[in-house]
Amino acid sequence: MKTTLRAITCALGLALSTGAAAALNPDEKSMADAVDRRTSDAMALLEKSVNINSGTMNFAGVKKVADLLAPEFKALGFKVWFEDGKGFNRAGHLIAKHEGGQGPNILLIGHLDTVFEPDSPFQTMTYVDDKTIKGPGVADMKGGNIIMLEALRALQHVGALKSMNIQVVITGDEELSGRPLSLSKAALIEAAKWADVALGFENGDGNPKTANTSRRGSVDWTLTVKGTPSHSSQVFKPNVGAGAIYEASRILTRFYEELKSEQLLTFNPGRIMGGTEVTHDRTNNSGTAFGKNNVVAEHAIVTGDIRAISQEQLTRVQRKMQALVAQNLPKTSATIEFGEGYPPMAPKAGNRQLLEIYSTVSADLGQGPVTAVNPLNAGAADVSFTAEYVDMALDGLGMSGSAGHTVNESAVIQSLPSQAKRAAVLMYRLQSSAH
Repeated sequence: MKTTLRAITCALGLALSTGAAAALNPDEKSMADAVDRRTSDAMALLEKSVNINSGTMNFAGVKKVADLLAPEFKALGFKVWFEDGKGFNRAGHLIAKHEGGQGPNILLIGHLDTVFEPDSPFQTMTYVDDKTIKGPGVADMKGGNIIMLEALRALQHVGALKSMNIQVVITGDEELSGRPLSLSKAALIEAAKWADVALGFENGDGNPKTANTSRRGSVDWTLTVKGTPSHSSQVFKPNVGAGAIYEASRILTRFYEELKSEQLLTFNPGRIMGGTEVTHDRTNNSGTAFGKNNVVAEHAIVTGDIRAISQEQLTRVQRKMQALVAQNLPKTSATIEFGEGYPPMAPKAGNRQLLEIYSTVSADLGQGPVTAVNPLNAGAADVSFTAEYVDMALDGLGMSGSAGHTVNESAVIQSLPSQAKRAAVLMYRLQSSAH
């Protein structure tokens, strides 16, 4: 399909340059009208979804949201199944596939889970006023899942869906990924290998005037330091040296000095423990430390993350960190380990071209242009796992909102139909330009 996709890009590029795409055609107008007529039904489905607790570790709740959405995709002619997540200690993923034989292979990405577990006080959707709703996951990202569905319904309304190739992966562990990632993200990666274009329905930075052409990855690291224990009166002497805590401090300071100038990179030590005895509970992100003021520390452990804009930057920074860790103070030693993480979604040319098409769609709908989100304002997301495999990717097509991951999470009601229209017309134009 890659040759076809190049043809799509050329055809759409010509339309953009000549102004041929300066207005909605009859099908596109009909899709927009169909979305508007369904707004109240779409909001009702969103409310049902939000009122089902689907905190990542509430496996039954995550599956219940999948069961709510699955019939909606089946009614559109998709083959639908739920992939069990036992192998990676999560509920699993909802997957739907439609192969009509024409146009590019398009992957749509969402997630079923939220950060709000059953013990959260934030459990139901409420209307703040006629413009705003509040609720767990209204923006991140149960609203995005409904936008995805409404866009597909609009395509079906004009008869376009029947010939399209679309796969939907709505994961059950985006907020707290199962391990190993090779299993928890296998369905998403398999779909990405099939796809030419990936569209993510996260809420981006919450601003409908922006979308994500890039996202920084997120990789964990663990620094383990060992010193020579002794009475504190002997610290710095040749046979004792500096101790583990001084060495950990040296390493963190060098990280700050040597890496802070890297563009679009952040690196953060989130937890530190040091003393005579240290334990580290990786599963619960906790640990213990015992030490006395008059004893040179024997152990130190620091954990943190790196967020890089490209795999090249990540690899280069990891090598720098390893070199800095190796320059030990007297009588100390240290190692750094890098864990599994989300890969970067680098800002490649295909993503920028897709944003240009999407921005034109938005303008033709009377919603104005769309620009790229600054990757410093965007966290990691599932779409990043597709970046290596697809020619074009765009995220942030979901429901506009604010205060995500807090009990004040809210969403703009009008963004549901407006974003659904954008997604529907975008997919329609990608399809139409293929033949």
